[in-house]
Amino acid sequence: MAFTETFLQSLTSVVPADRILTRAEDLVPYGFDGTAAIKQRPAAVVFPLTTDEVAACVRLAHEAKVPIVTRGSGTGLSGGSVPVPDALVLCLARMDRILEVDAENLTLRAQAGAVTLKIDEAAAAHGLLYPPDPGSMRISTIGGNVAENSGGLRGLKYGVTRDYVMALEVVLADGRVARFGSACVKDVAGYSMKDLFIGSEGTLGIITEVLLKLVPRPAARRTMLALFDSMEAAADTISAIIAAKIIPCTLEFLDRTTTACVEDYAKVGLPTDCEAVVLMETDGHPAAVADEAERMAAIALEHGAREVRTARDDAEATSLAAARRNAFSALARRRPTTILEDVTVPRNRLAEMVTFIAATAAHYNLQVGTFGHMGDGNLHPTFLTDERDEAEMARVHQALDAIVTKTLELGGTITGEHGVGLAKKPWLRQQMGDHSYELMKQVKAALDPEGLLNPGKIFD
Repeated sequence: MAFTETFLQSLTSVVPADRILTRAEDLVPYGFDGTAAIKQRPAAVVFPLTTDEVAACVRLAHEAKVPIVTRGSGTGLSGGSVPVPDALVLCLARMDRILEVDAENLTLRAQAGAVTLKIDEAAAAHGLLYPPDPGSMRISTIGGNVAENSGGLRGLKYGVTRDYVMALEVVLADGRVARFGSACVKDVAGYSMKDLFIGSEGTLGIITEVLLKLVPRPAARRTMLALFDSMEAAADTISAIIAAKIIPCTLEFLDRTTTACVEDYAKVGLPTDCEAVVLMETDGHPAAVADEAERMAAIALEHGAREVRTARDDAEATSLAAARRNAFSALARRRPTTILEDVTVPRNRLAEMVTFIAATAAHYNLQVGTFGHMGDGNLHPTFLTDERDEAEMARVHQALDAIVTKTLELGGTITGEHGVGLAKKPWLRQQMGDHSYELMKQVKAALDPEGLLNPGKIFD
């Protein structure tokens, strides 16, 4: 693999020089993503505007054996868009057009660099909703969401990105352009190749365009806060709501550390004198919303909630949800390094997992704030640390290994929405088992035999 001056000159034949970065100081921002303590400067960054330009760059890189790392806004939390040495970064952030909203067929077509929030806003103009809402939705791109199969606060009721992708345009490892899926609600022709690329983290192909399913925007919603004096009671409440066959839009959990940081950051009136807060939101038909809200409040009180508060109006409801979305940013103000982790367990094991995380933090003398999408079992234990302190970082890695191992013992998964990337790679075989792990490597080898697409991610 070689990035040479000759290769660089060939790039300028397909992308103008003013859309290529090579100076060391210009490359620094493209050497890391949202993952702490992982960085590597690339050899160059290219900003294509069309699928044809992406394909031309890939063909040149394939011929020269230059590794390619695709990037959007760089908000990933598993090191998935961190380059390898001498890599060419294809940044698709300027491929940001929303190409079509088809309100009759409830679909939206967009380039990979379109920002997630802009997609939902375009849908809202037609009375429609694009449900997946990752915490970074104000800046994350849809191509990155699809590559990571992102989730979000509404995932409990509405599902994750995969559930809304109807078709994809993908540039393959040798520069050929392929299209998978269709605008048809039912389509079972051949293998579901579309699904193979969703969540593939840029290791199988480069997603350049997506066709998304939209749904009608709900007519009503209600947002509530339940306050608890123990994290276990909060976790038990969430398990009980699910067991009661109530599937609200959102069931979010914040421990005391996270709540205090968020309130200090956002100042939206969150209580800071309780051990846990659960954000509950239901949406849909007004009668169903009223019924679900009443039942959830009763369950919370039955399971030890000190109080259940209802947002006064849409503005307060929006500010509470926004405060939860700011949890990562709020925690990041506490210490120099913030490591946001991502594990998921079956929902009836939530209380056990929350207790284990707290005990592990105490055992290793670490500051850990825990929050997450508890309604679907997805927890984000967040380590507040300092990467310059080698001894503390060693304890962080020991604690993380213990948390991941416990997660797997409970029948969980090492990542619910952030992806494997570099950060979770050490535990993938442990979860998958040898045969499944090797089969995934065979798929990678079949689609990218030279190993040039995002090398080193998911597998060594």
